[in-house]
Amino acid sequence: MREDFWVYMATNKTGTVLDCGVTNDLQRRMWEHKNRTSPKSFTARYSVYRLVWYERFPTALEAIACEKHIKGLTRAKKDAMICQQNPRWDDLSEAWEYF
Repeated sequence: MREDFWVYMATNKTGTVLDCGVTNDLQRRMWEHKNRTSPKSFTARYSVYRLVWYERFPTALEAIACEKHIKGLTRAKKDAMICQQNPRWDDLSEAWEYF
């Protein structure tokens, strides 16, 4: 059984806050962000719910390594990664149907 892992970056409405994470279910994870299922979390406090970048990995180890790499980048380099995949910073999960 193959399971994919996702590294993603999400932001708030104005694009001033970035969060990077790893998940094995990107759609569920974005639903959690949008519905603030953890009200005291960083993402809930700063309204981080817009998916602006993601990449799929075949193993958890590869995804975690990528996440750690991204977290070590400057904001400018993270912005450049996002702009390469999503120049207008659209919410890539906006059209998804949830549960």
